[in-house]
Amino acid sequence: MRGTSRTEEGAAAIEQAGFEAALADPDRLGTVMACLEGVSVVCWLMGSATGSPEQLAALHGPRLEAMLERLVDTPVRGFVYEGSGSVPVHLLDQGSAAAHAAAETWSIPVTVVESSQIDQPVEVEALRSAVSELLV
Repeated sequence: MRGTSRTEEGAAAIEQAGFEAALADPDRLGTVMACLEGVSVVCWLMGSATGSPEQLAALHGPRLEAMLERLVDTPVRGFVYEGSGSVPVHLLDQGSAAAHAAAETWSIPVTVVESSQIDQPVEVEALRSAVSELLV
């Protein structure tokens, strides 16, 4: 598994968790697309992203929509959207709608993971389950 982060510190944490780390910035989709070689499922884990209201709106709106459109011409065969977190609910709803629209338009298998649980291990398990289901 490969994880991306905008920062060296985040990449180090990904590696410490036992995953391959790559630097990528969702505001520059080319950096994310460069990390997709050999990837079957993409997880857009931005439910608790931080930034200005404009940045968060872009991550769950136009940036997400552009990413989903670009996935069509890649070997990626599934997409998981984190539909819960600290980001305002209307943005999570917007992102969920964009993911479902992509599934409908381009036949991309999509799972939206929503968790009312605050316990992080529960959410991690829900994400793992979503990825496993898409790989079947």
